[in-house]
Amino acid sequence: MASGETASERRLKGRCYCGQARFEVADAFGYAANCHCSQCRRTTGSAFKPFAGIERAKLAVTAGADALLIVGKADNHDAHCGRCGSLLFSVVRDGAYVHVALGTLEDAPSIRPDRHIFVGSKAPWYEITDGLPQFAEHAS
Repeated sequence: MASGETASERRLKGRCYCGQARFEVADAFGYAANCHCSQCRRTTGSAFKPFAGIERAKLAVTAGADALLIVGKADNHDAHCGRCGSLLFSVVRDGAYVHVALGTLEDAPSIRPDRHIFVGSKAPWYEITDGLPQFAEHAS
């Protein structure tokens, strides 16, 4: 961070695998988790999706907005790159928030996932080995 810059003013850059879709988001996330639900596993092709949540207005698509593949409705969807398929973010909570897929960030955010959610439906072949709290569904 530059001298005098706060975390909430710092902008993080993110992009898809092929580079067509790019975005910026404030480094002011309110929460972060590792989601093990079957939908997150399918959209990422992984055992879980590490994500961080922030108000939707704090994320701006800077390139490739016209080529995004939107899966879902206006106020509840996943936004993928239309070319390479990378999951960039999910619009949630009636359109008020986005869950940024942390693997798409080029810059390191100040937040880290602090829990595992939906472990009641986690992949049976994956073992959680860290000491973070685990919740069968949403964190309480």
